[in-house]
Amino acid sequence: MIQYPVSRDGWFYLAILTVLSVFAYWIWPWFVILPGILFLFILFFFRNPQRIIPADEHTLVSPADGVVMDVERVFEDQFLATESIRIRIFLSVFNVHVNRSPMAGKVVFRAYRPGKMIPAFKSHASELNEKNYVGIQNNHLQILVTQITGFIARRIVCWINQGDNLAKGERFGLIKFGSCAELFVPTNVEMMVGPGDKVRGGVSIIGRVSV
Repeated sequence: MIQYPVSRDGWFYLAILTVLSVFAYWIWPWFVILPGILFLFILFFFRNPQRIIPADEHTLVSPADGVVMDVERVFEDQFLATESIRIRIFLSVFNVHVNRSPMAGKVVFRAYRPGKMIPAFKSHASELNEKNYVGIQNNHLQILVTQITGFIARRIVCWINQGDNLAKGERFGLIKFGSCAELFVPTNVEMMVGPGDKVRGGVSIIGRVSV
């Protein structure tokens, strides 16, 4: 998929705001201020920057920009079906919201669950909110990435399907307007981040794989 500096998922909003800005200016020039500010915010929110992806195939990169809320052992019952390490990352409206694959591999699992939209930083948001699951497998391990909506977020976007191959750090979707991303990895993966750490999708090393 061709990638642009501003994600195509934001183009619809930009077009609407452009029309509103022209209409507002036509009525009275000062009216253009509000749609103009919203236009700039949408432009900022849907930014889609290029990233330099670490080449080491034994490391996992962050699936999202944001702050690590917790790193804990849980039983993952959707794809891995075993005890796993879960890394939860909260994305504020100021973070880049494009999601990236933590490793190179094949998409072997995809599932979607409708749900509520409680604030993404709440501990039970993972169990209740709208959620999309992406399971990725390569020669070394299987991992699961989830996209979770937040209080403002209204739609999860996922551009890939089961059977697709992903490069490490490749973009695979986004979550609109504040959200949370989770990464589930096997318990033998060495963790390189902890609660409170700021991470960048496709750049920050989350863990190291033992082979």
